[in-house]
Parts: sequence; C-alpha cells; structure tokens
Amino acid sequence: MHFETALPLQSGASIRGYDVAYETYGTLNAGKSNAVLICHALNASHHVAGVYAGQEKSEGWWDNMIGPGKPVDTNRFFVIGVNNLGSCFGSTGPMHKNPDSGEVYGADFPVVTVEDWVNAQARLLDALGIQTLAAVMGGSLGGMQALSWTLQYPERVKHAVVVASAPNLNAENIAFNEVARRAIATDPDFHGGHFYKHGVIPKRGLRIARMIGHITYLSDDVMNEKFGRRLQAPTLPAAHGALPPEGALAARGGSSSLRDGVDLKYSTQDVEFQIESYLRYQGDKFAEYFDANTYLLITRALDYFDPAKKFGGNLSAALAEATAKFLLVSFTTDWRFSPARSREIVRALLDNGRDVSYAEIDAPHGHDAFLLEDARYLRAVRSYFESIASSLEGSKA
Repeated sequence: MHFETALPLQSGASIRGYDVAYETYGTLNAGKSNAVLICHALNASHHVAGVYAGQEKSEGWWDNMIGPGKPVDTNRFFVIGVNNLGSCFGSTGPMHKNPDSGEVYGADFPVVTVEDWVNAQARLLDALGIQTLAAVMGGSLGGMQALSWTLQYPERVKHAVVVASAPNLNAENIAFNEVARRAIATDPDFHGGHFYKHGVIPKRGLRIARMIGHITYLSDDVMNEKFGRRLQAPTLPAAHGALPPEGALAARGGSSSLRDGVDLKYSTQDVEFQIESYLRYQGDKFAEYFDANTYLLITRALDYFDPAKKFGGNLSAALAEATAKFLLVSFTTDWRFSPARSREIVRALLDNGRDVSYAEIDAPHGHDAFLLEDARYLRAVRSYFESIASSLEGSKA
C-alpha cells in the first residue's frame, strides 16, 4: 500500500511517498472485530505464514503458529503481517529512492523507532477500515511493538501477546548490537552507507554481524548438544601418541604446536569445528539477502525502545496507559531476553490492575525458542486465542 502523506517520525524528520508491504490471512468478519496484527522481529517480514505458490523454501517465518487450525487460527481470525519501514522486504527502506531527491536513500534514510513503526501500522489499519484489533502479537522486537501498541493506541487494542521480549534492552544487548554494527560500518565495501552506487555489498560485515547475533539467539545447552567440540573432519590424532599424516594439515596453510608431547598441525584459516561451520553458513546466507543499512536501522530501533524513559524509568507509570489484556511468554534459557525482563512487564501491569497471563516455558533453545515447536508454548498461545475467539463469537450471539 502506498502512502503519499508524510509520516512524522520520533526524530523530528518525516518520510513521505512510502510503501508498506503486508499480507493478510483468513477473512475479516462483518463487524471487523477479528483482526490480529503480527509484528516481526529483526530479520523477518510481512510473510508470516503459508507458502508462495510455485516457490520453494517460501514458508512464512511463523508458519507453525499461524494458519488454519493452528494456535492463531486463520479460520477464526483475520491475520495481518506488516513489513516495517526501513526493512528490505518490500516496505520503503534505504535501498529505495527518496521521492524528494530522486536518489537512493542509503545512509540518508531517516532514523526510525518502534513508535514510528506502530504509527505506520495504524495508518495501514485505517486504510483497511479496521479500527480495533482483537489482538496484536509479536516476539522479540515484535513484542516491543505489541507493547507499544497498547500505549500509543490503547483504545484500539483488546489483547496483546508479547513473546520473548523486554521493556528495553540492557547494556549487554546494546553492546552486542554495537559490535555487529561496527562490523558492518568498518567493512571497506560499506562506503559510509552509500555502497549501492558503488555496486558492492558489505558482505564481510554482514556475515560477522549475523554470526554475532546468532550466538546470542542460541542457548549454551543447545550449542553444546548440537555441536559440542566436534570437528568438521578428523584432523587430530586418532589416539594419544599417534601423529597425523605428515603435512596433512600443513598443506592447508596450517602451523604447528606442541601439546602433550604430540605435534598437532592446525589451520588458522580453515573451518575446524562444526560450530564454526554453522556460524559461517548462517553468516553467508544472511549476507545474500539482508541489507546492511537496514541492519543498522533496526538494531538502533531496538536500542532506543524504552517506554519508561519519560517516566524516570518507572515502568509501572509508563504502562498505566495500557487497557488491553495481556499474555506474556518467556523461555528459561533465553539469556538475550530473559524471563526476568518479561516479569518486569508483568509486575508493572499488575501494579496497574491489568488482566495478565504469564507463561514461563522451560525450553532449551534460547531466544530462538519463540520460533520453534514446543507443545507447551503453542498450547498456551492456542488457549489464549481460543478464549479471544470465543468472546468474539459470544458477542455476536
């Protein structure tokens, strides 16, 4: 959907002549009361469910959650997936032309925040004729958007489902984001964010940024279970005292060291451990499809989000505006957005007498758990949405 009218941004700038990409699933009822907005995380898009006809590997990023008969049942709800401004999956972003200059935005794309995204989403809903959301739902950064919806447009949200999220980033999270951004910004192919005109992509920086991020999405338990210290190929002696074939690794540009009296050849360039191979694969794949400026923009939006800031850090005061009912879900091994951060939101909502359900799932998968199959997690979400659907159907009776 195209929007010509300028959208004022939190930074004081504005953006006009922009597009917002979205997908819908299911049918909007006559009263337009069964709409559910899905907000995406860092590297996702508006394609939240289903597959594209004739396209391989086109499954939506939350397909296990959304669809006919699934926890968010599209037989009962009209689900809307929206791609955020600044992204690289259809909505206007840094790789598009600025209508005022005719030049590609590049590094000149305006700073966007979670609040800006919510305002853009509200404009889309206005255009679709939807005044009230049965629910707004998101995980991670998407959960921040869901929370912000309840504060910016409390009268338009009946329920908010906030999964694996937080009321703001702690210093450690901001630090991880900054290291990833520096990897991109110091790539020689970045060219100050105007790499498009040079016909290059800062893939080296994107690879490293993704590798850093991916480490934080997995738990220590999962990494050890999936990879441990396993090597890609047998490069060490089969038994103590046995030497590898002469020059076997040195031929690959390696050097040698002495350990336990055994001369071990190793390479400083090649991938030796399976975890290294996995991270490089993830980095290579990411660098092929994601935009570097988009990565900088979205991680900054993560850093900036802090609804309690204007209340002197008092989250209870910040959430006093919310009138929606809430479901919050966290995962025990998620150290990037730990359960303690979800419990902060729960306590602040309870301080305001709000209706809150909270599920803390004992899952081994780390932050990525919110995207994966877990019967208890999916059952909790299903139960919550069944109660929403029942109330909608009961109100029509």
